Amino acid sequence: MNLFPYDSETFVSTLSKEEVLGHLNRVTQEVNFLDQRTLAKGDKVFNGIVGKRGFRISKIVGRADTFLPLILGNVESTARGSIIFINYRLFPGALFFLGFWSIILIAFSAFYLFILPNYGYAVLCISLALINYLTAMFFFNRQVKQSRKVFYQLINFQMKD
Repeated sequence: MNLFPYDSETFVSTLSKEEVLGHLNRVTQEVNFLDQRTLAKGDKVFNGIVGKRGFRISKIVGRADTFLPLILGNVESTARGSIIFINYRLFPGALFFLGFWSIILIAFSAFYLFILPNYGYAVLCISLALINYLTAMFFFNRQVKQSRKVFYQLINFQMKD
């Protein structure tokens, strides 16, 4: 389990760069959450954008999930296929709230340690900050595993054409 909301991996594919990006493009949709007509269609697995060099995608989910990872990837051509570089990270909004609440709880614990000494409240605030962070990392790592599994099923070349 990672201690930070970030994970990365690199793997080699026998498919060319164009084939990898083409396959990802077939199962990825650009979505505007303000327009209901662009929401998930049956054969799509990812939301996001697939470009000429890489992609920025996330797994389509049926309900909101704060800890869903954003998958950033680059694909480089090689003589016998391609190399895929993948980074998993929290969406910026989720990262902001994780940092915000961690800083607030640590500030309260410092307040209760140094300004208004109340060690029970200080320990409570530190405990809540730690529980908040560890819970976030647990759910983020769990979602990374699920997203990785879906990505591998698609890119491990189970082509259904």
